[in-house]
Amino acid sequence: TINDETVELVQPYFEMEDYTLQHGKKVCGNVAGLLSWTQAMVVFYGVNREVLPLKANLAKQEGRLKIANAEKDKAQAELDEKQTELDKVQAKFDAAMKEKMDLENDAETCKRKMQAASALIDGLSGEKVRWTQQSKEFKSQIKRLVGDILLCTGFLSYCGPFNQDFRNLLLKDLWEAELRAHKIPFSDDLNLIAMLVDQPTISEWNLQGLPGDHLSIQNGIIVTKASRYPLLVDPQTQGKEWVKNKEQDNELQVNSV
Repeated sequence: TINDETVELVQPYFEMEDYTLQHGKKVCGNVAGLLSWTQAMVVFYGVNREVLPLKANLAKQEGRLKIANAEKDKAQAELDEKQTELDKVQAKFDAAMKEKMDLENDAETCKRKMQAASALIDGLSGEKVRWTQQSKEFKSQIKRLVGDILLCTGFLSYCGPFNQDFRNLLLKDLWEAELRAHKIPFSDDLNLIAMLVDQPTISEWNLQGLPGDHLSIQNGIIVTKASRYPLLVDPQTQGKEWVKNKEQDNELQVNSV
């Protein structure tokens, strides 16, 4: 029930010198309590007059806060729901992107295989002519094989004692003419060395000391492939050294004269 008018009416009393707690105690203890209480009520009224608007504003703001929190909770629930949907969509997107990458990788692999296959087909198509020619050459070589074998066996059997010129005379001028007379097919460009020995064997012979000229290679063929025992006329001792190196692992026995 205290108001501004009441506070204004008691203000003159507060300005009196004897309106204090100490003077009141001198008169009467109850009076002193009354004096102290009136002063306290006036102070409380002044404070409460400032606090009441603050309380009202606090209550108002608390109401707003409650509404805001409710709206926040609602918004958070909607956010959580949307986040859940987003996670599902993101998972589908990631799966689709992975599938896309797998398809692109498969397509790239397929493309490389197609390119390789196309290159192989193109290469094989280019080889078709060569294979056809080789097939024809092989058939022709089979027909000439009888004459080639006759020349090779004749070389191994009879050409050993002679030099290069006489060997060529036997092969080219005599034996090939005889084959033509009897209509026996043979290779005009027959290479006796390539026919009777391979290149790795020749390289091995060279490492063992055999010279690399045609006559020496022919002599090595006769020594290793002829059925007769070879007689080596070897003034430079190259053949002797070659035979010793070649047969050193086979316990070759050498009798010195």
